[in-house]
Amino acid sequence: MNVPLFVRPVRTKPPSSGPELITSPYSATLMTTKYDIIIVGGGPIGISCGLAAKKAGLSYLILEKGCLVNSLYNYPLNMTFFSTSEKIEIGGIPFVSNNIKPTRNEALEYYRRVAVSNRLDIHLQEPVTAVRGAENGGFEVETPRQKYTAGNLIIATGFYDIPVNLQIPGENLPKVTHYYKEPHFYAMEKVVVVGASNSAVDAALETLRKGAEVTMIVRGPAIGNRVKYWVKPDIENRIKEGSVKAYFNSTLKEIREREVDIDTPDGVITIPNDYVIALTGYQPNFSFLQQLGIQLSPDEKKEPSYNPDTMETNIGHIYLAGVVCGGMNTHLWFIENSRDHADKIISSILHQKALVS
Repeated sequence: MNVPLFVRPVRTKPPSSGPELITSPYSATLMTTKYDIIIVGGGPIGISCGLAAKKAGLSYLILEKGCLVNSLYNYPLNMTFFSTSEKIEIGGIPFVSNNIKPTRNEALEYYRRVAVSNRLDIHLQEPVTAVRGAENGGFEVETPRQKYTAGNLIIATGFYDIPVNLQIPGENLPKVTHYYKEPHFYAMEKVVVVGASNSAVDAALETLRKGAEVTMIVRGPAIGNRVKYWVKPDIENRIKEGSVKAYFNSTLKEIREREVDIDTPDGVITIPNDYVIALTGYQPNFSFLQQLGIQLSPDEKKEPSYNPDTMETNIGHIYLAGVVCGGMNTHLWFIENSRDHADKIISSILHQKALVS
């Protein structure tokens, strides 16, 4: 996301209580639409913020650079949630699943129905390209389609769009992917899966059962403790029986067209390889947060600064919601434990509106 350096606005008057069309000073063809809130990110938590804003009578707009719940759409086709359906409901709207734990397809259907039935104001396939301080207070948000202004911003951008790179030779080869979708493509191929998380384990097991020759490369001494409890024994047994070859305490050293080098406790080994699925994790768009002026912790966690009671950052009237709050600790926040962010944020915005009215 290409966002210029953010300039902190000085508020001179409260935001408008409803949408307002204003001729933009930047272009004779662009119009600026004014809102109480612009929500950046159309995932479950962004949708939850939209529901809360609508319920409170605040004008809002959700801007999503991809499709609705874009991250969930890009999850593996056969993914099953760790949480039960009632724990990932939003806005008090029941999520009825055919299974104890819902699937990706059920979640896509649920969140789509929530957005459509509540007629949420969402612009899809519209990325934010710039955020600036508005002349009359608040913020100006620019996209390839239009300019908008708002008194408040909610950043609910998640973390799934930027993979954590291996930073090794060959990582940019076409045979390497940081996202796993479905197993058939890898049938009868030699596949290396890097990682020991839920996504890595799912990729290893699914490709194995479609006829792939699977090798796992795991930085630590064992499969991760956060792997789904009904899946962890499966992958451990496949490794034990030898149908999946696993190198623990190891890292991928180099990738070439037909082989890879693995740095193991016994030294560097080379194995033949057709495809690498590098599921090494993902991270928030830190450059976007910093360009907004949001402070990050100086350690490797890069946790953004915000008030946990209101979710407001060190920049007034900019709020965080959802997984983005954790920085590199992407495992700390889920849909189920960040659903209340929307109510905290809207309560804070209503309180601040009351103070200036």
